[in-house]
Amino acid sequence: MDIESSQVLLNQGLAFLVIAGGISLIVIMGFLAKLIYDLSKLAQNANESTVLINTELKPIMKELNKTIKTFNEIIQSTGEGVGNVKLGIENIFSKTKAISGNILGGFINGFLAIYTLFSKKKK
Repeated sequence: MDIESSQVLLNQGLAFLVIAGGISLIVIMGFLAKLIYDLSKLAQNANESTVLINTELKPIMKELNKTIKTFNEIIQSTGEGVGNVKLGIENIFSKTKAISGNILGGFINGFLAIYTLFSKKKK
């Protein structure tokens, strides 16, 4: 093989390589263009979804906030009611304790009076 034929084969190989690289580059650019288009559609849909969720979520959040405030008021009033019941029960127990102390004291005094009465009669 002479140098001239090897030069022609080398040029043909390089030409094939340039053509194959160009075709590969065009295909890759096509896929990149499709990817950019799909990403822009995705961003647009995400923006629309965000706007929709935002408009739907605001009234729900207002209602939820109002419900939580009402629930807190109910809990506070229940707490006050429980405190009042506790105070009433404590008052009842203190009065019951005082009454039972008086009854017990009276019972002991009566028992001592009867005991002294009977002990004096025996003498």
